[in-house]
Amino acid sequence: MQKFLKYQSLTLLWALFILVICCVSLGKVGQSHLFFKGFDKLTHTGLFFVLTVLTFYGLFRKQRSVNLSGPVFVVVLFCMFLFGGAIELLQWKVFTYRSAEWDDLFCDMLGSLMGIFSILVTTHAIQAQKQ
Repeated sequence: MQKFLKYQSLTLLWALFILVICCVSLGKVGQSHLFFKGFDKLTHTGLFFVLTVLTFYGLFRKQRSVNLSGPVFVVVLFCMFLFGGAIELLQWKVFTYRSAEWDDLFCDMLGSLMGIFSILVTTHAIQAQKQ
């Protein structure tokens, strides 16, 4: 467990940050003129993009290589789905001042898929450069 925490500490801190900002009451901040329609969805996408990239960063550091198998990508995506779903369930049942929306979960997955895509492109470029 300590080895996992060593390599995924940034991921866990970012996940905690996501959990806090998704469950805290925003009060009238969400109604500010500074936020445009769809800002919430863009935020979900960005937060999960970063979470996914940090997860892979930890995996790369742990194995000291940028080679990962296909099932690893599926497992990471499934974990992101579970985390995003848990946040929406918390917003629905516990933090009822926040709204649980399928669109938020969709944007979480979109951000994770974008993160996976960026990791695939980056690792492919690294491997091609080595050859």
